[in-house]
Order: sequence, then structure tokens, then C-alpha cells
Amino acid sequence: MTGTVLTILKIGAAAYAGLCMLVFAKQSGYIYLPDRQVTGTPADAGMPFENVPLVTSDGVSIHAWFVPAAGDSAAKGRTLLFCHGNAGDIADRIYSLQTFHNMGFNVMAFDYRGYGNSAGKPSEHGTYEDARAAWRYLTDARGIPPGSIALFGRSLGAAVACELATELDAGALLMESTFSSAPDMAKMMFPYLPCRMLCRFKYDSVSKIDKVNMPVLVAHSPLDEMIPFAHGRKLFEAAREPKMFIETTGEHNTGGLDNDPAYRAAFAAFIAENVAGDK
Repeated sequence: MTGTVLTILKIGAAAYAGLCMLVFAKQSGYIYLPDRQVTGTPADAGMPFENVPLVTSDGVSIHAWFVPAAGDSAAKGRTLLFCHGNAGDIADRIYSLQTFHNMGFNVMAFDYRGYGNSAGKPSEHGTYEDARAAWRYLTDARGIPPGSIALFGRSLGAAVACELATELDAGALLMESTFSSAPDMAKMMFPYLPCRMLCRFKYDSVSKIDKVNMPVLVAHSPLDEMIPFAHGRKLFEAAREPKMFIETTGEHNTGGLDNDPAYRAAFAAFIAENVAGDK
């Protein structure tokens, strides 16, 4: 091996190691994309709501909204605990809250630490703690029966909801447009890097979902350009019965429940069958 070739190999190895170090150091920025400016409220869409201050078990102040169902709600007392995706804040989900509200559900939505008006800095452990605080509010402060609550998560939020579902007895787990695990996503984004060694974040729903002892709905679109359809199928295959898979329409941020009437109908039927409501 000539000196020139050896030098090229050394430079290549150093560049590769540098790229690995950069990805390792910056990976939080790939996962969390918070907005600190809450620019609207459910009232802007004509929905009554309550501002709910929460404090997590590790002492972080979290901002949440509770949007009650209309008085003649067809959902009959069923509540959705909504875990949103990795970007923006809850003000960006007002359209989704309106979708749930129009379907007749009470909705609890919260911002992860470091998002919107929530204090702190986001982390995997922190997002789980934030969801636990929202759950305690619903069951303890409001006295809502656990069986009347459905855990709904979109994208990153579905991984948060899945973690919660392994710990408690809700009515159902609903996972929309989500990934099987963070390392699986990292491998897709950086196919030439040792992602499983580098990834500090797990969000490993595919290894947790068989521990979920409640009905599971997984929804994903083949047109999702951000998270491959195969991730949704992988999660569904790993889940226990009873379970349902819904093939949705649209891209990652333009499809799903908000824009797919057939999906909304199947979603509502699944909840009506599996989540307890008022007698």
C-alpha cells in the first residue's frame, strides 16, 4: 500500500469519524423542533377550553389545554389524550383539536417541555414524564375513568403514547403516522453510519407494543414522505389483538385524521367499540 493511498484512507476514516461525532452531538436537533411562540388558542376556532398548568413528577411546569366536548356529544364522555408530533407547539394543532371536537370527544392536549409555554428542555425521558402528568390530571384532578380515555399520538407523539400505554390501563392506544423506533429512522436517514451505536434516543415502540394490554389502532399512509409506510405495518404486526390497521391517504403533514373522512369514520367506530363512554 503506497503512502498516498494510506493517507487517503486516513483522511477518509477521520472524516467518517467526524461525521459520526457530529451526528451523535446534534441528534437532538433532528428529533425536537419546538416553537416557543404560542400564537393561538382553541377559542380562535370557536371552541371553549381551559388553560391547564401541570407540574411533572420531576418538577417541570407544563402547559396544556382541555377542550370539553359539546353538550350533545355523540362520543358520550370519551376523552382523547393527544400527544402531538415533534415540531411546533399545541397552537399548531388547533385544526386537529377542532377535528376531535367535531367528532364529539373531550380532548387533552399538552406541550412537551421546551415547547410553547412549557418550561425545560425536551428529552426522551422528559416527553414521557410530560404525558404522565397529563394522564394524572385527567384521572386524578378531573376524575375521568381510565377506560374512558384513548391515548392518541401522531408521529413522535405516538411513541410517547405507546410508552404510556405500557404503564396503565386506558381504553385504547391510537398511533398515527409514526415510526417503529428512533434508530430505525436514523438508519434510514444515515444509511452508512452505525446508527444503533450512535443513537442516544430510542423511542422504541416496536419493542414495547407487545406489552400494551389494550386495543391498538395503527394508521399510516403509503404516501407518507417522512416516515415509511413499512414502519406502521411493522408496529401493527408486533401489536397484540385486538388491533386494527387503517391505510390512510395523503402525505405526512397533509393527510391523516384531519383530512380523511373514511379514516375518521373508522377511527370513531373503533373508539365506540373499545373505549367506555357514558351509559
